[in-house]
Amino acid sequence: EHHTLIMKFGGAALKTPGHFAKVADLILQKSKGASQVVVVVSAMGRMTDELLALANQVHPNPPNRERDVLVSVGEQISMALLAMAVQLK
Repeated sequence: EHHTLIMKFGGAALKTPGHFAKVADLILQKSKGASQVVVVVSAMGRMTDELLALANQVHPNPPNRERDVLVSVGEQISMALLAMAVQLK
């Protein structure tokens, strides 16, 4: 039987670098028996708000495309750090 587990972690769960080990433990614990695991992450803590504030300092009404690319950096950081934490387990 094919069983896909989807897990989502928000900014509060990834608030500091120390939180990543706890999230990695949870992913590995919950994923036992799943044939496929999908993990969705938000940016750490208030990073999205900080990136938006930065954009607003450069442009009073940031264009959607550039704003979205900037904000996606926060999620990319979380993805990389979480992948590192999982590999340590």
